Amino acid sequence: MRKLSPKESHIQLQDTFGEKSPSLATVYNWYGEFNRGRKTLSDEMRSGRPADAVNPENIQKVKKIIKNERRIIIDEIMSYLDISRGSLHAILHEHLLVRKVAARWIPHKLSEEQMTTRVDWCKFMIRKFDHGRSKLLNTLITGDETWIYQYDPETKQQSSVWLFPDDDLPQKLRRARSGNKQMVASFLSKKGHVATIPLIEQKTVTASWYVNICMPQVIEKWSILHPKAYLTSLQWHHDNASAHKAALTMDFFAENGIKLIPHPAYSPDLAPCVFFLFPKLKKKIKGFISIVQKRQDWLIMGPSKT
Repeated sequence: MRKLSPKESHIQLQDTFGEKSPSLATVYNWYGEFNRGRKTLSDEMRSGRPADAVNPENIQKVKKIIKNERRIIIDEIMSYLDISRGSLHAILHEHLLVRKVAARWIPHKLSEEQMTTRVDWCKFMIRKFDHGRSKLLNTLITGDETWIYQYDPETKQQSSVWLFPDDDLPQKLRRARSGNKQMVASFLSKKGHVATIPLIEQKTVTASWYVNICMPQVIEKWSILHPKAYLTSLQWHHDNASAHKAALTMDFFAENGIKLIPHPAYSPDLAPCVFFLFPKLKKKIKGFISIVQKRQDWLIMGPSKT
């Protein structure tokens, strides 16, 4: 019988086991082991934790831990039992068949055309900024507005729980946020935090506030970060809120030569402030403290501290 090379063996394994076949690197490793005189496929004894942590004892321990604390995270279970992530993954998903779930609110069901527009926009941004390598990123500002609440309920991730196959889906009372709140507009660039502008005397973002109060302060802070840059080199990105699309706002861009980066409709998940900045900052300031203190913490932390 002709001896197969590692590559030929790997091809045959793929034909037989498909996605479950070992990688080419693993095949090469085992060829090396056998060439060095190894006779068995079993793991050799070694010091430290047991070679196989996926055993009935650990399976029962994990099951008990999850039943007692449905919101426990992977790293905590690993620490309690001193087992690897791979072993714990096998216990959770191959033996206990558990999954972690949480409810999710869907703000808008997108049409096929809107979904296509989102994909086209992403491709446009990748080309325009050369996969993040373009110097044009240095002139880009992105921003959005959000509420800061004195009390803010736990996030979706914080409220997710482990479920066994026969468990019912969890239900959660929708506890209201505190009525004491503060609206802020935050902006960031490649260099980090540019500016955060609180709405002190009003609760609604209007085109007048955005153009006459917010944008001038942001531009001033941006000019400090980029003292040699011309205002006409500035690129501005925000979503499609009414204040952002108003004629007054568009006139401001035109008069100052500021380039506006478009944003696809109903796509908050594509806005950096929404999917990156705000969740990180809000997670750090949850709790029952004064709204003034929350605003100060928000201003102090900024995107660069997340």
